[in-house]
Amino acid sequence: MKKIVLITALFIGVSACKVNPFTGQKTLNFYPNSQIFPTAFAQYDQFLGKNKVLTGTAEARMITRTGQRISAAAERWLTANGYPGYLSDYKWEYNLVDNEAVNAWCMPGGKIVFYTGILPITQTETGVAVVMGHEVAHALADHGAQRMSAGALQQVGAVAGNVAIKNSQKREMFNQAYGIGSQVGLMLPFSRGHETEADRIGLQIMAIAGYDPYQASELWKRMKANSGGEAPPEFMSTHPSNDTRINNLAVWAPEAAAEAAKFGVTAFK
Repeated sequence: MKKIVLITALFIGVSACKVNPFTGQKTLNFYPNSQIFPTAFAQYDQFLGKNKVLTGTAEARMITRTGQRISAAAERWLTANGYPGYLSDYKWEYNLVDNEAVNAWCMPGGKIVFYTGILPITQTETGVAVVMGHEVAHALADHGAQRMSAGALQQVGAVAGNVAIKNSQKREMFNQAYGIGSQVGLMLPFSRGHETEADRIGLQIMAIAGYDPYQASELWKRMKANSGGEAPPEFMSTHPSNDTRINNLAVWAPEAAAEAAKFGVTAFK
């Protein structure tokens, strides 16, 4: 078991080398943009080719407009805080896809999709900006690469355990315990941490873009109502609970407004 701990610690020490500019903290990321972005771009194009992308409509234009405003605000923030050129490898794209799912997502490098099913809940461009800010934040913070890195470490731990444990019965017990323990104790909290981080970063970026950060908690109240209260316990989920997000966003809204004021933005849409 000591070997497993040492191997995992070595990987973490080597890989935690890229700094998140928004938090100042090192991140678990050993996939460079040059490796992950081309694959993400190709997968994004494949997805668009297999789905109905809406263009030329008022809603499609709103998605693009909101995304452009928020990514431009992100670049303003990064440049002002000592990270000029941070987004040089990003290829921002924002598409609306005809799908009833209440969802939006972002791939590494800035490739974003909104489903039409989320628009009745966002209701306004500001509502779209809340979701867009969150998705842009995932791209800014390299969350996709971090998830891949964490998954790789999880696999390393499993392999190390199977190599170290010679007794087949004990190895089977280890695999069961490791699978559940690493998922509930490490991977799910890791994912929830990303979602919380994206909420906070996204709130600031949307405010700098001129969208009202105080509306973010209102959006999540609508998301909660839409879910009908059906959700797994937070510790078993990849996302924080709706109540946690509502409370967090309400607390962080004044901070986001203050950050926007540094860029001369004192009135919001």
